[in-house]
Amino acid sequence: MVSIMNEALQLEVSHKVLEVGAGSGWHAATIAEVVAPSDTPRSEWGHVYTVEIIQGLAEFARRNIMKAGYGDRVAIICADGSMGYSERAPYDRILVTAAAPDVPKPLIEQLKPNGIMLIPVGSVHLFQSLMKITKGSDEKIKRDNLGGVAFVPLTGRYGQRF
Repeated sequence: MVSIMNEALQLEVSHKVLEVGAGSGWHAATIAEVVAPSDTPRSEWGHVYTVEIIQGLAEFARRNIMKAGYGDRVAIICADGSMGYSERAPYDRILVTAAAPDVPKPLIEQLKPNGIMLIPVGSVHLFQSLMKITKGSDEKIKRDNLGGVAFVPLTGRYGQRF
């Protein structure tokens, strides 16, 4: 799933990426390899900001990112990722690794024109679809369904209601 999502994001060197749901930090590290490769001058690097709502997971991801040597390319933030991370917006790419009932408005607002967002949308107990959201240069939103997926529920203000 990580490879499929990274390919669909069409990542490039210098992209600023928001990931919602840090988990172990591994997915953020794979993105950092593309947007900020170590063999490229630092002045051309992008950055990954990954937001995790669960304190213990944020700390786990932070330790893993530091141990793996990505601390200068990945920032771990403990907060409600369903709200995005406006402090560093706008983003070239946004990746959500938990299923939302719908696409959160703050994430659309924090996506740059010509940006791409991937987000699983659907119920916790039923079918979810991986949606590719593209914001045009005119700020119009295009939605493409990339197929069925199964993710943990997004929590927070724009997350699943139990």
